Amino acid sequence: MMTLLWILLAKFINSLVGLIGIFSLWISKKLLNKLLVCLIAFSAGTLLGGAFFHLLEESLEHLSVTHSFGVAIIGFILFLLIEEYFQWHHCRCRPHAFTSLMLVGDAIHNFIDGLVIAAGFFVSPLLGIVTTLMIMGHEAPQEIGLFGILIYGGYEKRKALIYSFLTQSTCILGGIVGYFVSAKAAAVSHFLIPFAAGGFIYIAASDLIPEIHKMHKRNFKSFFCSFLSFIAGLIVMIAIKLIFG
Repeated sequence: MMTLLWILLAKFINSLVGLIGIFSLWISKKLLNKLLVCLIAFSAGTLLGGAFFHLLEESLEHLSVTHSFGVAIIGFILFLLIEEYFQWHHCRCRPHAFTSLMLVGDAIHNFIDGLVIAAGFFVSPLLGIVTTLMIMGHEAPQEIGLFGILIYGGYEKRKALIYSFLTQSTCILGGIVGYFVSAKAAAVSHFLIPFAAGGFIYIAASDLIPEIHKMHKRNFKSFFCSFLSFIAGLIVMIAIKLIFG
């Protein structure tokens, strides 16, 4: 029971990362719109960096190259089909379809994080706390990017915060599942990790980067800002990998 309480406390604290966009409530809409191109580019960088340097690399520790990349491709294809569904049924509506994809992908990722944190606490409270801090470290930049995507996709600030918090809160569900079915949860997470990576690669390459091209409209200053933000997103995810291993 004490282990479950540790897991729930850690997951609740981790879910608060979803409110990282709360700073926007004190920023004017005009300034926020100017920041959006950089936030979208930053998110694209963190998604690609997270997919290649975190998720896929981690999956290769448990799966063969063929299985890992195969599941990633399945995730890529499934996200393509999901987006087509949203496009067909909501093609004239905002928010954009890719915001729904981003929420789905982030929810899966956070669920996996919940499984990982639960596994850490089963070893020891200290390892669980360290694991939680590490996960919060790599979640923060991705949640900043997610918030920017939701705003760009048409969500109001408060609604974007709520959805961001709810997707981050799926980590609590992952922690509970991890506690009760720890052995089976580990096996399932091995396949969910590359699946989420494939989804993130699809969102970054198919949706976010094309949106960046549209947003700067051949304006070199805007392009330079988005390019630096994209590189910054990659560097942040690589740095987290190097620091925390």
